[in-house]
Amino acid sequence: MNDDFPGPSAHTASDRTQEVAWERATLEKLVFATIREQQAARRWKMFTRLVWLAILGAIIWFVYTSNTSTAVSTPHTAVVDVKGEIASGAEASAEYVVASLRSAFEDDGAQAVVLLINSPGGSPVQAGIINDEITRLKGLHNKKVYAVVEETCASAAYYIAAAADDIYVDKASLVGSIGVLMDGFGFTGLMDKLGIERRLMTAGANKGMLDPFSPLDESQRAYMQQMLGEIHAQFIEVVKKGRGDRLKDNGDTFSGLVWNGQQAVKLGLADGLGNLDYVAREIVKAEEIVDYTQRENVGLRLAKRFGASVGEGIFLAARAAGVQLR
Repeated sequence: MNDDFPGPSAHTASDRTQEVAWERATLEKLVFATIREQQAARRWKMFTRLVWLAILGAIIWFVYTSNTSTAVSTPHTAVVDVKGEIASGAEASAEYVVASLRSAFEDDGAQAVVLLINSPGGSPVQAGIINDEITRLKGLHNKKVYAVVEETCASAAYYIAAAADDIYVDKASLVGSIGVLMDGFGFTGLMDKLGIERRLMTAGANKGMLDPFSPLDESQRAYMQQMLGEIHAQFIEVVKKGRGDRLKDNGDTFSGLVWNGQQAVKLGLADGLGNLDYVAREIVKAEEIVDYTQRENVGLRLAKRFGASVGEGIFLAARAAGVQLR
């Protein structure tokens, strides 16, 4: 055999070594390509999340600028809506109404501020905050405040209106309901019929007060009635302070009854008949009407709805980029 030519075993070993090297190189290329692809995907996700964050920021900026527009310099009548339930989180909450009032009072062009009211009432706390702020702003800016009632100005809504210098109503408006209530249900009789036993454990003798599934304790009822009476007295004091000598107490004025607009004028709960246009034209002497009511618009609702998910996206993007949030 000629030694200058390798035998079959030599060819096989060399080919095998080359094949293994080729496989290793190919596998390394695939691994690195996969890593690069994953890194690119993470970077792309981070980029898209940052884009959404920028969009959210633009929405919030638009909402802020739309709610804080520049002051109107020409003489006008400023209007702030008080519509619907007066409650925390509602459009007629102290948060929105007070912010609207401050914007209206601070505008030098506003000759007076009109509260355009259409509300059945709500929280005495929210109404009290608004009433106090109206009184403060009137003294600070020396501007008149008028309340104009559309369909209804009852309970907490009238609590707010009492802070106005004058109140104008339609002859068919419903005005008054100067009272306080606390309602609920009692199911003890039904539970007895169904054979249901209430197992309520408390620490504190009155912690379960007014529990609807337990018998009503007379001492607790008396306590709650006293508290309601005190809140009612606060309501009456606010109305008397706001209306002064114009108020004519007929014995039912503070009983919780409501009156139509004509009756309200006779009782001194209102000063005259008139709508928004009439008050702006004849009373304020500034026909141009500018609405200062701040409302939760679509952009702000979207910001609140997606804020949490975008925040989570930022966290995930930062983590993918290797940023540690501690």
